[in-house]
Amino acid sequence: MNAVSNPVLIVAGPTASGKSACALDVAEEFNGAIINADSMQVYAELRILTARPPQADEARVPHRLFGVLSAFEACSAGRWLKMATAEIESAWAAGRLPIVCGGTGLYIKALTEGLSEIPEIPKEIRARAGALYDRIGGEAFRGELAALDRDAAARLPSGDRQRLTRAWEVVTHTGASMASWQAKSSAPPLAARFAGITLTPPRQDLHAACAARFERMLAAGAVAEVRALLGLGLDPGLPAMKALGVPELAAHIRGEMSLDEAAEKAKIATRRYAKRQNTWIRTQMGGAGDGYKAGAAVFSAKYSESIREEIFSFIRQFLLTTRR
Repeated sequence: MNAVSNPVLIVAGPTASGKSACALDVAEEFNGAIINADSMQVYAELRILTARPPQADEARVPHRLFGVLSAFEACSAGRWLKMATAEIESAWAAGRLPIVCGGTGLYIKALTEGLSEIPEIPKEIRARAGALYDRIGGEAFRGELAALDRDAAARLPSGDRQRLTRAWEVVTHTGASMASWQAKSSAPPLAARFAGITLTPPRQDLHAACAARFERMLAAGAVAEVRALLGLGLDPGLPAMKALGVPELAAHIRGEMSLDEAAEKAKIATRRYAKRQNTWIRTQMGGAGDGYKAGAAVFSAKYSESIREEIFSFIRQFLLTTRR
């Protein structure tokens, strides 16, 4: 393939919108390779709670970056970007269409627009940030951050330990806010042409899908999965420990709440996460201005056979245009 015309398709949407099923059908129709863009599906220990594709689906078409890291590790956007660009180039070399599938907006933005080159943060500053958050709690920590980076503090919820401490680390070490660094994004890492498929089901449909999927996770062994994760003795600040359902089921395992209460809290957390994902999709992928520079097809529905042919038609046109 010509480097300038190399196509990359992105399949995005909130959790439980049918992204994985869509990507699988597209990969089979267009000789594709599916590349994970979900920040939690990279962890090997969390197959059930992150709704990773089942092994039978992984055997049908190439799946990359699923379960490739240990929960002992933290997968940053920069680390994911290096792995993803390598997998995209491998797909091109094999004559396959790279299909980047996931709902982590920062990963998709990094791939399509480049990643801000924030200086490496010294370990001692990271340790200070984590210790401060744990000592004074999320709300008080957000107050401390507000004195240094008002925009980040206003944007991030008090329970988002990872991003709050990251914002504090950056402004403390560099003297500049996270937003100012993000405004200095480097060039996109690939000479590629992007198009997007976005799935945005109506709120009530999405809520029902989230609840039903969590019940299926419980039936598939989610409690045992979290019990095994806790048995590893991981740092509670690691990303895998923050995955949807993990804090709630961990509290149940510790005897702090019933399974029904834990499940309800996990469902609420999932709905809130889906809302944040939808907000990103509306502003970044066709919902405002140009959205994706290469264009995006937005479907206000959960993926199903009823929209499959329309999606395929959009992709065929994209590929024809790309080859010119």
